[in-house]
Amino acid sequence: MSQVRSQTTATSIAPWISVRSAVEALTFYKAAFGAVELYRLEEEEGKPILAELSVQGAGFWIQEDPESSPKPDVPGSIRMILTVANPDTLFEQAISAGAEVVVPVNEGHGWRIGRLIDPFGHHWEIGKRLV
Repeated sequence: MSQVRSQTTATSIAPWISVRSAVEALTFYKAAFGAVELYRLEEEEGKPILAELSVQGAGFWIQEDPESSPKPDVPGSIRMILTVANPDTLFEQAISAGAEVVVPVNEGHGWRIGRLIDPFGHHWEIGKRLV
């Protein structure tokens, strides 16, 4: 008799963001945040249209959807907060990969944090708690 392991699923919430180009987004998030690709769905031609990514264990999804992707110059109603051990280094890495500074890394309200906008119009707070 074979044993069946019970599989438990932890409750989580992961951002699912729309981008104009999945190929460009994968390239950017890997360079900017050191993202690792966990899952990819491709069109018949091998072009990625959906991917699950992880940044130091924090997961998020991207999907190519030019119709609902935000415009880079129009702020959206959602911002991501990426909490890491060294926000200064990751912030600079993202800027080098093509993100634009909205608020430089600084200290306030118990955080060391900065805000940037990626080439796809998404705002990211990159920081760590100080307290």
